[in-house]
Amino acid sequence: MKKSKGFSLIELLIVIAIMAVIVGLALPNFIGARERSRDFKRKSELNQLKIALRLYYGDYGKYPAWTNGMVIVGCGINGTSNCPVCASADFAAGGVDGCTTVYMRKTPVSQAGSLELRYFQVASGDDFRVKVSLENASDTDTTKSQAKCPVVAATNPAGTFTYGAADYVVCAD
Repeated sequence: MKKSKGFSLIELLIVIAIMAVIVGLALPNFIGARERSRDFKRKSELNQLKIALRLYYGDYGKYPAWTNGMVIVGCGINGTSNCPVCASADFAAGGVDGCTTVYMRKTPVSQAGSLELRYFQVASGDDFRVKVSLENASDTDTTKSQAKCPVVAATNPAGTFTYGAADYVVCAD
């Protein structure tokens, strides 16, 4: 009797089962990698905004005001208008058009186009808090950032704001 040169049905089923187990174990890691990547981008953008706010502080001697935690009031000719004012930048001030000093061309926004960060001026302009929610709930940077930038009363009728467990925060340091 001749032996066939192909695989038996049992051998094929074993290979398919092994591949299914590998895919089942790897898929959650790939999904988590995408979340971590988006979170890394959010944290990086927040740190860039922190640098822009420090540059603003160097020019005006205080951090910009805010409206309901959503709008930075630091643009325009005197750095006191709601941002954005310029067509070329989201955060700019000074000059006759309010666009002479560009602090940040594009502020962080979510994929849907809505503002995802919250900005708060505190200590009468001597400090600020910017927070954004991360997708990866197990990111240890959230607790570290919240310890570095504790909750304080905001200089606005909205009063004290709070952090959620997934909020990453930056402050003036």
